[in-house]
Amino acid sequence: MSVTLPPPLTAPTDDDAVALLREYYGQTYLDSGCYTGAFFDSWAPQNRQADADRFTADDLVAVTFLSVDIGARAARELLVTRADEFAELLDAVGPDHDLVDDADALNRDSPLWRLETELLSIKDIGRTKATKLMARKRPRLVPIYDVVVGEILGTTLSHHNPIREALRADGGALDARLRSIRTLADLPDDISALRVLDVISWMWGKSN
Repeated sequence: MSVTLPPPLTAPTDDDAVALLREYYGQTYLDSGCYTGAFFDSWAPQNRQADADRFTADDLVAVTFLSVDIGARAARELLVTRADEFAELLDAVGPDHDLVDDADALNRDSPLWRLETELLSIKDIGRTKATKLMARKRPRLVPIYDVVVGEILGTTLSHHNPIREALRADGGALDARLRSIRTLADLPDDISALRVLDVISWMWGKSN
């Protein structure tokens, strides 16, 4: 399955893509005109780094900026009753790294697959909430899925592996372009190439 890129990422110039990022994150980073989703990337950065292998209350706050809520019972599983189980799964995934560098496709034996499977076993957590939680812990590795982005990219059936393949194609050309667009939009490097792809796709999908 291949990815269908939105027109701003197939255009001969990066102008439209940069404009969408600036609309989302603000003309200056996180100015008063930004979308609330812009705060997802920067919420509680010190705790995010310190607790990379454990879901925290800050993670549950962060996903609310992306228009989803984790219910009380699901929160208790993540933070209390199954906290150690999810910590072990996150540890097994390993440190955050760029998806473009993954030579192997995601499969049922992959730690990341097992993590998503266990998140999906929690009532109230579906595919969108699971990927947003995972992206909170591994922002460079996990592409966020939602209906809008899935429809724009053509990844409603499979999201992670097609995006990985698209990033790696042609010597990593798409990954390099996403990073260049991020720089042109004056965004910090801690916004991953995956988030650049996600935001551009979502913004294009919402307006077309």
